[in-house]
Amino acid sequence: MTLDSTPLAGKKVVVVGGTSGMGGGAVRAAADAGADVVVAGRRPVADRPAIDAGAGSIQHAVVDNGDEASVKALYEQVGDLDHLFVTAAPAPGSWGPLLEQDLATARQYLDGKFWGSWLNARYAAERMREGGSITFLTGCSVIRPVAGASIVAASFGALESITPALALELGPLRVNTIRPGLVQSEMWDALPAEVRDDFYAKARERFPVRRGGTGEDIGHAALFLMTNTYVTGTVLEVSGGEPLTHWS
Repeated sequence: MTLDSTPLAGKKVVVVGGTSGMGGGAVRAAADAGADVVVAGRRPVADRPAIDAGAGSIQHAVVDNGDEASVKALYEQVGDLDHLFVTAAPAPGSWGPLLEQDLATARQYLDGKFWGSWLNARYAAERMREGGSITFLTGCSVIRPVAGASIVAASFGALESITPALALELGPLRVNTIRPGLVQSEMWDALPAEVRDDFYAKARERFPVRRGGTGEDIGHAALFLMTNTYVTGTVLEVSGGEPLTHWS
């Protein structure tokens, strides 16, 4: 059997939060597979790093996931599409210990992660062509919570719960979620270097695969979920075995 090296040729893929990190890995994977990729995010286009378009093409768009009008306008601009991958999340400053947060701050993370993902699904789904898919992104803290980040776990849990419900409601459109483990990306740049390096060192020591994840690992998983037409309503963990360890 000959494998198709460009299984997304002629397809339009939107990656929300695709300017770096895990989203950037998905953008590169989809473009290498021949897709016309729309990279959407808050960051101004002029401030984004260049991404190799591979066998496909790349366009950029600006969207505010916390603003329904902005999300709706994105899909009016995009038009018909085939696949959506939503990786965007609010900055780390929008979550913290329960007793140090007020409701408005807690809602900022929930609104950006859960409702932002919901909004993108809402306005993308009605424009999706036959064979289309929606993929959300959560994290292992949904099953291994971290003290001081309860609103993150709650937001992830909500997304994982809505995944099978939307798969039923929107079928034959497919809906899935990727649950990554520790991924080495710009997301951790706000941490002191010694703390960040300690995270990565512990992953190399304790994870069964002996390393942390990369954007390419998540891109590979996203490409699988876009191209395997028999997978829906599932949470695909791509974690290097993180939940099997006591590492943090």
